Amino acid sequence: MKIVIAPDSYKGSIYAPDAAKAMAEGVLRVLPNADIDIVPIADGGDGTLETLVEISSGQIETFEVTGPLGNPIHAEWGAMGDKTTAVIEMARTSGLALVPTDQRNPLIATTFGLGEIISKALDSGFRNFIIGIGGSATNDAGAGMAQALGIKLLDSSGNNIKFGGAELLKLHSIDFSNIDPRIQESSFEVACDVNNPLTGPNGATAVYGPQKGANQKMISLLDKALLNFAKIVVKDLGKNIKDVPGSGAAGGLGGGIMAFLGGNLRPGVDIILDKVNLNNHLKGADLIVTGEGCMDFQTVFNKAPIGVANMARPLGIPVIGISGSLGERFTDVHDHGISAAHSITNRPMTLEDASQNAAALISDATEQAIRLIKTGSMIFGNNKHNEHF
Repeated sequence: MKIVIAPDSYKGSIYAPDAAKAMAEGVLRVLPNADIDIVPIADGGDGTLETLVEISSGQIETFEVTGPLGNPIHAEWGAMGDKTTAVIEMARTSGLALVPTDQRNPLIATTFGLGEIISKALDSGFRNFIIGIGGSATNDAGAGMAQALGIKLLDSSGNNIKFGGAELLKLHSIDFSNIDPRIQESSFEVACDVNNPLTGPNGATAVYGPQKGANQKMISLLDKALLNFAKIVVKDLGKNIKDVPGSGAAGGLGGGIMAFLGGNLRPGVDIILDKVNLNNHLKGADLIVTGEGCMDFQTVFNKAPIGVANMARPLGIPVIGISGSLGERFTDVHDHGISAAHSITNRPMTLEDASQNAAALISDATEQAIRLIKTGSMIFGNNKHNEHF
């Protein structure tokens, strides 16, 4: 019997490769002769770096960069085993988690560190980039990133604008004359799972500004700044990004990567499942085990387990989910290709307890799920999987 094990990370608890190994242990307790194919996955968010590095036998690199408030920080990026693809999570250079709550200020927060990481990867010979852009502290449309890569963002006096989203109000022209020439040799895939436009009531600032520390006055100013940015991009680069779905992601970084780097925005799970070649792993599979930190109504909006289920459904392969918890309307997943969902918690426990013991709990929950399937095959009999149990 072939079982494909393809979980996402359990955010804050366990990365996908370790979760997959724990699931495999649970399966083998019941089916010691099963053919286990481990394929850790991600959706472009937390854990994407570790997952892609692990599955490609790459390595994680650390580099000192400029943090979102201008202070030096150490940030990780992933060098995939193909020696050409770099994996970057912008949250590690310019993320909200890097800024104490009382210091969050999108007027001045910058993506300069993201550009520095890209430059470092270019120095190391990488030319294909996968960039996850969730969890940002910034609202500068990638202006800092562009400046780190040699692009000049100038005010009406010909001076470089400073860091931060508010400075985009002063933007008068964009000068590509000193851009790092290696950018033209490179490709940029952006893991983007929101459809917000750059500006307006559904734009980057109005929707995500408050969590970054913006009050109503700041939201109005920053939205005007992004609108000015969009106008200058049209004038100087001939690109109209303002209303492109996803351009407002990560404080306009989605639009900035399109404008400055020619990047392509795609759902994160689609990028990752293509990269791990999941379709090939599914050949001949009898069952798929997937999972994530919390399975609920949001899971169906192209989160990693649903991406797996979408690939499995045309092949007629059943999918079960083993998740940290089962939240509101988790049963919605049943209409999207996940036949059963299980929580790893087996007794009353705190989130801290569940996180600390995630691997053991995942193994135990997977074991019980497989035992249920085995029992069902004995009761109902006469299905194509019965001989394997």
